[in-house]
Amino acid sequence: MIWLTWRQFRASAATAAALLAALAAVLALTGPGMADDYAAGVVACKRRPGGCGNFYQDFYHAHMAAFFGVTVVVLLLPALLGLFWGAPLITRELETGTHRLVWNQSVTRTRWLTVKLGLVGLGATAAAGIGSLAVTWWAGPLDASAARNTPSFPRMGPLLFDARGLVPVAYAAFAFLLGVAVGTVVRRTLPAMAVTLAVFAVVQLAMPLLVRPHFAAPVRASQTIGTANLDDFFVGHNGEPVQMTVQSQAPGDPNAWVLENRLVDAAGRPTNGTIKVSTTSGPCAPEQSAPPGGAPGQAGRPPAGESPISACLAEINRLGYRQRLVYQPSSRYWAFQWAETGIFAVLAAGLAGFCFWTVRRRLS
Repeated sequence: MIWLTWRQFRASAATAAALLAALAAVLALTGPGMADDYAAGVVACKRRPGGCGNFYQDFYHAHMAAFFGVTVVVLLLPALLGLFWGAPLITRELETGTHRLVWNQSVTRTRWLTVKLGLVGLGATAAAGIGSLAVTWWAGPLDASAARNTPSFPRMGPLLFDARGLVPVAYAAFAFLLGVAVGTVVRRTLPAMAVTLAVFAVVQLAMPLLVRPHFAAPVRASQTIGTANLDDFFVGHNGEPVQMTVQSQAPGDPNAWVLENRLVDAAGRPTNGTIKVSTTSGPCAPEQSAPPGGAPGQAGRPPAGESPISACLAEINRLGYRQRLVYQPSSRYWAFQWAETGIFAVLAAGLAGFCFWTVRRRLS
């Protein structure tokens, strides 16, 4: 039975092995050089007066295409394994009738399915594990700079969390067994592939939106508004209000997963970025000759040594405006990885049990 399953599976396995080998070769050739460039850049920028902010931005944008490329590969890999390995595993036998031939050779249905799920499922999880580990190792410096980009891509965020570490292995096991389970019900390859893709996509969207944020109680923080967390700032003429946005990044933790980022007034109400502060007089009044969006503070004349924007921000903070953040700290990364891996492992085990039940009770 093992030999027969391998004969049926070896073309798919060889194709996957060739693609993974090509990916590993590219990552092995480019990874050390990128890591050296990143380490040298961080050492150099720490000596500069402005810090490393510009270096992180430049490094990320220089490798942005590769960053998204390898991330998409790992995100798609479990779905592809479910579609092309899981869904046809049983439906192909049902469509050709070869399963009856095997069952008439003193091979029980349980043994037949155990060998198929074990051999092909092991190959699916191994492929996902190799791909995820290789990309996680290669993208370490790039992930660090992406977390400090605007918009940021922190390691705890849905994009990188789903494509790094352990969870891609669990996704692959789940997607493969989902394809097999759907195949035992639908009994046609193409419909089974379509249903597998749809269900897997729904589960992958529901997990970061509905389930993962509740693995642990999030941290709630409120902080003053300053140039360090300011993202955009606009002061119009003719008494128009101040419009501003703040960076969606937890203080001192760029890899945290920010669930909520709001500007609130003194009563704690969201402001939608509109700040009710005088722009005709005082620290937030723009210079009369400045163009719209010009530097505020000229009418109120900030104290010597204080920039116009800093004076306006100080006035906004005095009025009680704050940045309110709800986030999951990056220190919970591996706890969340294990938790989600466990959830998908349980789902995969349930699907495997369903496959055995349908093969023994419903297939003829």
